[in-house]
Amino acid sequence: MPDQRKPESFVDQVARAALAPRPGVLVTLFAAVTVGFHLYLVFSGLIPNLITRPVHYLLALPWIFLFAPSNSAPARLFGWACLALGGASAAYVALASGTLSDQYGILHGPLQMAIAVVLIVVTLEMARRAINWVLPAITVVVLSYGIFGHLIPGTFGHDPFALDSFLGDLVISESGLWSELTGLSADTIAPFLILGAFISAGAAGSGFMSLSTQIAGRFRAGAAKVAVLSSAMYGTISGSASANTASTGMVTIPAMKRMGYPPSLAAATEAVASTGGQIMPPLMGAGIFVMAELLALPYTTIMVAATPAAILFFVTAWVGVHQYAIKFDLRGMAPDELPGWVRVARTLPFFAVPFAILIYVLGWTAYTPQYAALFATAATVALLAFDTTGALDLRRWIDRLRIAVVDAARQIATIAAILICAGLITGVFHKTGVGVKITSLILSASDGSLWVGLLLTGLASLLLGMELPTTAAYVICIAVAGDALQSMGLTPLYAHLFVFWYALLCTITPPVCGNVFIAAGIAQTPWLPVAGRSMLLGVGLFVLPMGFIANPWLLKLATDPAMALIATLKVGAGIWMISAALIRPMRWAVLRPLVLAGGAAMIFFDAYGWDDAARTAMFRF
Repeated sequence: MPDQRKPESFVDQVARAALAPRPGVLVTLFAAVTVGFHLYLVFSGLIPNLITRPVHYLLALPWIFLFAPSNSAPARLFGWACLALGGASAAYVALASGTLSDQYGILHGPLQMAIAVVLIVVTLEMARRAINWVLPAITVVVLSYGIFGHLIPGTFGHDPFALDSFLGDLVISESGLWSELTGLSADTIAPFLILGAFISAGAAGSGFMSLSTQIAGRFRAGAAKVAVLSSAMYGTISGSASANTASTGMVTIPAMKRMGYPPSLAAATEAVASTGGQIMPPLMGAGIFVMAELLALPYTTIMVAATPAAILFFVTAWVGVHQYAIKFDLRGMAPDELPGWVRVARTLPFFAVPFAILIYVLGWTAYTPQYAALFATAATVALLAFDTTGALDLRRWIDRLRIAVVDAARQIATIAAILICAGLITGVFHKTGVGVKITSLILSASDGSLWVGLLLTGLASLLLGMELPTTAAYVICIAVAGDALQSMGLTPLYAHLFVFWYALLCTITPPVCGNVFIAAGIAQTPWLPVAGRSMLLGVGLFVLPMGFIANPWLLKLATDPAMALIATLKVGAGIWMISAALIRPMRWAVLRPLVLAGGAAMIFFDAYGWDDAARTAMFRF
């Protein structure tokens, strides 16, 4: 007898997917210690950096070497060795921090030399296991340059460094391993990762999925537009493109396939939409916190400035989906497939309450962003005890807490592995001055033209990002090209957002495109067609960074909201035209180049006034 039960709704699928297996007691206890330490740092006052940062490093080690799966006995044995030696070395730095501070970055004796080598090797292996081999490989090249660069003749050579001084700067001073990047990971990013993990462990997924389905499901290509809107909402609490794809994609991609979407289009829609989570306020990605530190600007300043561009990101995805809807005649969802506003009202508070607390504390109080995350997390902990009907279940509350702390600890360890390794790169850059030399090279190659420099920098960000996480690609590329762009007249905020934007697009840019691989796996379809459709669906995203350079008002929402709105509408119209020209069927072939040219003109012709440096650079191009 056929099954007569009603198919699960989007919301029910999300709720069921949230019931993950409970972690073990040992893992849970260590996760609680990891999360507790980072929450303690929010209100602990001044603790020396050479204590907090090595402890942050030490707490990340077990999640990479012990609790992560390993395929072979030798790999597990080497992981145990890295855990023991790396943990002992980090503990030595923390315990001897007072003495080490007085050494001014110079190692004393063979023990400290051995500790320095161990910490660097363990850091490289930690980054390799956390992400892949590319970041540690780049780090090895940079370290080799720092040690042997004095043998290079000409401009790119540097003065020789004594090994005890070179390694000392990297491992016993607030540079290299214990740089501001590591401090940012421990002090600022970790509380937001904890908040995101706690929100995700509860019924928040049901909240934003029910709201996005109710709003967007009725439109043409409704299931795809639900994917876009739900990914935007998930991005407000996550900031991770891969987590966004894996979580919302497990629901939206099968739903799109059931409604007759080509599998490659279903996967591409989720891959593109999920990428925007790293730029979507208020949490955004870890790279934005790094940006705030590098620019010495409040996080909220960057958040507000990036908001119009973030909205345009999802407008671009929505527009691309709409063009495909016209091309494939994709229908909307039937009324009985929508959750209804009653279901939305029951589920939305699990998402809306912590979100509202976060926005209020960030925007209307004098508390730091870390305190905002702490307050929102406290509210989320209480909400985890309830289901979407309002029923209280203490056993489920404990299960959700266990899942949340473990997920938060794993995310903290992954970000720590990336940023600590990237700290070695920036430490060598600062010591050797190679960034200034590369800046001169870029200026020479572009002949001082801003637009040529932007094209070179955008290409470099995409190439780096093909094998690196967005944050690592951004940190390296801005260290290399940031000064060059500013020398050509670009203000620091514009330069950093430009580089960050292209670094995040690597997730959909072949041949190495993480979001595409994840989405293609969920859709059970070859990845190459998914990559092609992702590029076409998100074609406007590759133009958008140039758009906010050509329309400076776009990033000035805080100072001139009216002009920011005009610039947003203008750039959005241009992206709509470009997307339509490249995707939508047209009756007359001559219309396609005309619409494409019109879209480009809307984006690149700024009728509202350039600053002198940008105008000069434009005309030089």
